Amino acid sequence: MTASPRVCVQVQSVYVESQSSPEGERFVFAYTVTIRNLGREPVQLLGRYWLITNGHGRETEVQGEGVVGEQPHIEPGGEYQYTSGAVIETPLGTMEGHYEMIDANGNAFRLAIPVFRLAVPTLIH
Repeated sequence: MTASPRVCVQVQSVYVESQSSPEGERFVFAYTVTIRNLGREPVQLLGRYWLITNGHGRETEVQGEGVVGEQPHIEPGGEYQYTSGAVIETPLGTMEGHYEMIDANGNAFRLAIPVFRLAVPTLIH
């Protein structure tokens, strides 16, 4: 079994107050993902899987090809960044998941996306 290429993921999320409706139980969050290729070979992102959990523990799974309509190639030393969004029914939630990737030789590997918070700023103490 070959080692996975050295690729890391960072995520930052922000609450989008202008698109949210707390009285309607609609909380909109934008998240920006940065994928860095720290290895020596190019990699490509083929697909994504997200597990979104709201404050009541209700889970929503999202999966599909690529991200924001792209299946980016990331060169060695390079990075790819995109912004997307999630809507949940509570002011607090989490997201986590993985990307389906391939290396330069066509070997598939999974890149874990660690859990991150979706939180309305007034709730953070």
